[in-house]
Amino acid sequence: MKQESLFEANNAASEPLAARVRPRTLQAFVGQHQLLGPGKVLQTMIESDRLPSLIFWGPPGTGKTTLAEIIANQTHARFVRFSAANGSVAQVKKAMAQAAEHQELGERTVMFIDEIHRFNKAQQDAFLPYVEAGAVTLIGATTENPSFELNSALLSRAKVFVLQALSPFELVQLLQQTLAHPQAFPDLTVQIQPTELQAIADFANGDARRALNTLEIAVLNGQRDGQTVTVDAASLDQLTNQRLSRYDKKGDEHYNLISALHKAMRNSDTDAAIYWLSRMLAGGEEPLYIARRLVRFASEDIGLADTNALNVAVNVFQACQFLGMPECDVHLTEAVTYLALAPKSNAIYRAREKAKQDVHRYPNAEVPLQIRNAPTALMKALDYGKGYQYAHDTAAKLTDMQTMPDELIGETYYEPTDQGREPRFKERLAAIKRWHLQQK
Repeated sequence: MKQESLFEANNAASEPLAARVRPRTLQAFVGQHQLLGPGKVLQTMIESDRLPSLIFWGPPGTGKTTLAEIIANQTHARFVRFSAANGSVAQVKKAMAQAAEHQELGERTVMFIDEIHRFNKAQQDAFLPYVEAGAVTLIGATTENPSFELNSALLSRAKVFVLQALSPFELVQLLQQTLAHPQAFPDLTVQIQPTELQAIADFANGDARRALNTLEIAVLNGQRDGQTVTVDAASLDQLTNQRLSRYDKKGDEHYNLISALHKAMRNSDTDAAIYWLSRMLAGGEEPLYIARRLVRFASEDIGLADTNALNVAVNVFQACQFLGMPECDVHLTEAVTYLALAPKSNAIYRAREKAKQDVHRYPNAEVPLQIRNAPTALMKALDYGKGYQYAHDTAAKLTDMQTMPDELIGETYYEPTDQGREPRFKERLAAIKRWHLQQK
């Protein structure tokens, strides 16, 4: 098995702990039980060395690069490593052209591209001919949603495997395995209690790399007595007293959290809504973005069931403009709580969506002559405005004048619910319809 690398050469002695103890076999790999294990597709592919092109998608520290390294150790194909973070498309194209030459000699090439999402979709087009021709088996690793970040043609030729954040139990297992590894802390005896390992696992928030980095710093700064290092709770607390939330204001987690906030409010789950709001704020989300989404929610999911909901949302949006973070956090919490507790109706949203469909069906439906404006003599001569009835001149403030296009007469868009204050509008709408029936 011949291996090549486009990474810069690393001095093994200065490698971080995560690199020193990186598993070289599936048996030593921790986590991703949904993908790996006897009879699981991915494990069978790796063990049989019959790999299609693969995309590993998951949060940082879930084992994407490690799985690629295990494949490198196991495959009989030529294996090429590449990082999109410090390389160029030209380098990849050159490596793929070399793979095509090796293919002519009967040699397979597996190419691993870490952080493949850093290449835009146009740049990814350069890989496609080589993947289609079978010159390379591509393995891409990404923290971003492949649906949005990868070329659709490339994505259709690859199998996507979703890697999940590690559980605290799995992270403790990883830390214990690391402490027993001969390359972890050679010539040192590390003394650390299970409670401290659990604290590191909780702090790491599903990220194996963060857990190992924290362990390494804790050992380097532990109490040294000869070749024995003791990591105690007091020193570890300085490293783990502030957990960071995983959040990218432009990435997949951004959309996941705003979706969670919206759906928690729609489900009237106040506590969940406040939690998701707080997660977004902790991640540095722009408060005006959240406030805009609340304004939308007030009409889309509440509408006329509570006409004050929109007032609250708009007022909070203005408060966020005046104050900014961190002061406006309580205003956003107030709005989220009000909207979550408010009666819900999507009647206005459904009315708009139904009308949009009819606009698509009849994009040029004629405005009835009687309701056209007639500011000039020519327009009046063409009967613009002829037969117009002024509703304010009637006792009922209603007329039987046609205001709907001919193609849509009888169409109904707004269908009020019985939620909150909307029955008042339902009553009024029913009274208007009864009046029209009486005029016939």
